[in-house]
Amino acid sequence: MDGQPVKRFPWIPYAISFIVILLLALFPVISVFIVYLVADANSCRVDEAGVYPCVVGDSDIGGLLAFMGLLGWLMLATIPLGGMALLLWCVVLVGHLLYRRYKSAQSGTSI
Repeated sequence: MDGQPVKRFPWIPYAISFIVILLLALFPVISVFIVYLVADANSCRVDEAGVYPCVVGDSDIGGLLAFMGLLGWLMLATIPLGGMALLLWCVVLVGHLLYRRYKSAQSGTSI
């Protein structure tokens, strides 16, 4: 070697951005899943037609469940946008890996 330390590839920022993209894209799906878990466990009715009472503990969470259930419609936007963001993420990752390989080939060092 030339005495220059080989830099490690920055996987952590790529992993963090991947997780953030997935969470943002799947948030409406997760929200609806939680709503129906809570509603089924407490024998509550949840649908898009209106707000129904759902007493859990000593408080009525029917409005919250209805709101979170309606957030499921956001998946019509977040899933395609998340898919496009993941495609862009893959392009940037592959481009970074290829650039790194190109630079290491020019300098004569191994990755």
